Amino acid sequence: MIHEVSGDILLTRAQAIAHGVAANDDFKQGLALAIREQWPAMSKDFRHWCHNTNPKAGSVWMWGGTGGHRIVNLLTQDAPPAAGQHPGPAHIEHVNHALRALHQLIEKEGLTSVALPRLATGVGHLNWDDVRPLIEKHLGGLSIPVIVYTEYKQGQQASEPID
Repeated sequence: MIHEVSGDILLTRAQAIAHGVAANDDFKQGLALAIREQWPAMSKDFRHWCHNTNPKAGSVWMWGGTGGHRIVNLLTQDAPPAAGQHPGPAHIEHVNHALRALHQLIEKEGLTSVALPRLATGVGHLNWDDVRPLIEKHLGGLSIPVIVYTEYKQGQQASEPID
């Protein structure tokens, strides 16, 4: 079930945070930067995974850290053209494939809740009116809380439907 909230996604009580990135992303902007600052090991592990697997856009990778934190990296953007450069734009077909893969990951791993931002609409430059229906299509039928942070409010914990 999808629930739209306002607040700081880093303060979520959801079991996992899902966000959009590019392969070989260096996490220098947007939510990815905030995640890198809070869980620096995740970005290092992500880059290592990318170098070893050469993932394609539309795939997903989940990281589990200390304290039970889980970050799901959805590859919604094209990889940067060279090391140290910004990733390419997000593409709606990458978002579609990544959300389908997220649905499968949630079921396989038995996740009990997931939080995500207005996916690929910030740094990715996509239109929320195009992305929202894909979230509903791929995640709306899940029996777990899917919490979509539609408005960012730094330092404010959202009212989430999580016990």
